[in-house]
Amino acid sequence: MARMWILLLLAVATVSGCGGSSNPFDDDEVVGEPPDDSGDDGSPISSDRELPPGTGTPEPDASIFRREGQTEDGGGYVTAVSYNSGDDTFIVDGLAFDGDNTYQRSQGATSTFGGYAIYEGAPSYQDSETGAPIEQFLHRAIYGVSDSGQTEFAIVRSGNYAGYGFGGFVYQRNGSVTLPAPSTGQATYSGGYAGVRVFDGRSGIEYTQGDMTTSIDFEDFDGSGAVTGKITNRRVFDESGNDITNDITAAMDGTVTSLPVLDLVVAPNALDANGEATGGVVSRDPNDGDDYETGTYYAVLSDGADNDLDAEEMVGIVVVTSTDPRDTDVEVQETGGFILYR
Repeated sequence: MARMWILLLLAVATVSGCGGSSNPFDDDEVVGEPPDDSGDDGSPISSDRELPPGTGTPEPDASIFRREGQTEDGGGYVTAVSYNSGDDTFIVDGLAFDGDNTYQRSQGATSTFGGYAIYEGAPSYQDSETGAPIEQFLHRAIYGVSDSGQTEFAIVRSGNYAGYGFGGFVYQRNGSVTLPAPSTGQATYSGGYAGVRVFDGRSGIEYTQGDMTTSIDFEDFDGSGAVTGKITNRRVFDESGNDITNDITAAMDGTVTSLPVLDLVVAPNALDANGEATGGVVSRDPNDGDDYETGTYYAVLSDGADNDLDAEEMVGIVVVTSTDPRDTDVEVQETGGFILYR
């Protein structure tokens, strides 16, 4: 039974800095250097560009992982996750009232969104002395891994809080990346997107899925790299897997027939020499053109396992917030993951 680990926090281990570093999801192998939320995480970019905590000294010829830093609204409290391929379970550490930390694969309509697997925390847990049942909080996890195994992401969120609740995300590449040198050419990527939606103002959880494309100009702005992209065809589903997209669009305006497109904001310094990218994300209200959703994307490029294409894969996370048109007293946080192929 293979067990593959991503250690995000509370462990003292580092990613190998050499080109021959092994896959950080190998059996019992610990990945990453424990990040220091209060200090420098070793970002190589000298600007206001900010990456999540994770690998302290990233290099293009080594594995890289990033995880959500702790936030005031409950993000970043997942301390470790692992996937057990033997029984298709997902283990999450760091969150309260999620049973024995083992999440079972969702069944039926909620088993998969956007091509990525969904896992559920236990609904109840027994008192360790009396055996009395204790109701657990609603926790859901999304796990994605590329066809080659070179890129992965995980997202965990809870729907039992009046605020966004506690959770976290992680994404990583398990090898190296070869970028164009000297900083020339362009590339385009496409693939699936899936996310979890939680709320500030009410409890509950929803799922989302869509299609994502990105393009990279490795040469401009002046060789620092520019990234553009969009998430289209988004649909939203309730906890049971029912499509509720029309409920949202109807609340926006009777003439709106689809969710707004999420656009990656084009800006200088989006991509660095290690293949890491970050920038803003925005969608527009179709009625007045004002911002509807705003947030940030984080991504990392990776070569594929067969090395037939340079920078063949892209994995990352999108986090956006908005006001729920169904109830303007409620805010929505959508955290989505993606794996794209060149």
